[in-house]
Amino acid sequence: MVSNRERFKGIARYQRPGELSLSTFFNDFWPETIINWVDNGAPSQLPDNAYRGQYFGFDHVRIMREIISGLTGVPWDVGEVEAYLALPPIVPQFNTKVLAEDEHTLTLINRGGQTVKVFKNDPQKMPMYLNQPVKDWKSWNEYKKRLDPGTPQRWPDNWSSYVEKMNTRDFPVCLCVGGFFGFLREWMGLEQLLYTFHDDPNLIEDMMDTVLHLELEVTRRTIKDIKVDWVLFWEDMAFKTGPLISPSMFRKFMMPRYRPITNLLHQSGIDIIFVDSDGDISQLIPLWLECGVNGFWPLEVAAGMDAVALRKEYGKDIILSGNMDKRALLKGKEAIRNEVMSKLPSLLEAGGYFPSIDHVVPPDITLENYQYFINTMREAAGLEKLPE
Repeated sequence: MVSNRERFKGIARYQRPGELSLSTFFNDFWPETIINWVDNGAPSQLPDNAYRGQYFGFDHVRIMREIISGLTGVPWDVGEVEAYLALPPIVPQFNTKVLAEDEHTLTLINRGGQTVKVFKNDPQKMPMYLNQPVKDWKSWNEYKKRLDPGTPQRWPDNWSSYVEKMNTRDFPVCLCVGGFFGFLREWMGLEQLLYTFHDDPNLIEDMMDTVLHLELEVTRRTIKDIKVDWVLFWEDMAFKTGPLISPSMFRKFMMPRYRPITNLLHQSGIDIIFVDSDGDISQLIPLWLECGVNGFWPLEVAAGMDAVALRKEYGKDIILSGNMDKRALLKGKEAIRNEVMSKLPSLLEAGGYFPSIDHVVPPDITLENYQYFINTMREAAGLEKLPE
């Protein structure tokens, strides 16, 4: 019997054409979605990750969140408003502090040091950003103290026990390895960051070099002891019609920082390297490929991303995930079937594809439609349907 670990790597490397793997990482949910489903009759155990994976027939993927690296050092906990916000790998985190409260909103300093106004009745809605922790060299020099790779709290307490646990699992193990635009955006805010690229490029380079130092040191220590199967960058650096910085700026500022990490990974035999970025990334894909990044998620349909066209353009140089239009799951079974059958058969046949909707599952999708979506994919792959 093939383990989840071998199936994942085999699909990513085009060695298992036609096989379907619904990964727990790529098939994720807003917490409110699960709450809504349980409130409407779904099993009460559904919020439990392990149960949910079995319920939907997912292949488990292990993200090493215990190592504070990349974006995933802080899990999303239902009920903690601040946890819904992107939190780069700072140690220690900021102490949360409520600054103001009214009937509908809560103004607070979150664990990333941002001052935000969040909405009580919709905590997953994009907050209002009121203040950012990094504004200039002075605030950056203070903030960067939280990015020391050697800080003990960045690592699991019992390293040898943790290493053994990761190395003996039968599912793929992922290390998150940073982001050179996404982190800076969280620290400065998008508008200020974009101005700073022009007004003070030396500050941008120092911030990126600090991220590079952190992620290189974390990666070296981790891969020395742990059999890492794949890694993940987080950037979120595009919107509906294109990237937030030009390809030339990417080449100047980001490419020299990606390469030391991807070179280290390739030298260690790690060749499954994903980047998570929303929006239209079509202009950035060839640059990421040049940097040694070969996997892309979520490939948002509303932003014009087309996995079938990307497969034709890049062949086996690219690993794809996502790209099932979430909007189809709002329209009913016919739309869901059309979306799946127009993409999945050819993508599975080619290999190098992990299906999911084109981001996490939002709360306005019903459990019935999502179950039909899963079973339509299983049908296309020749697998037995799950009970609905």
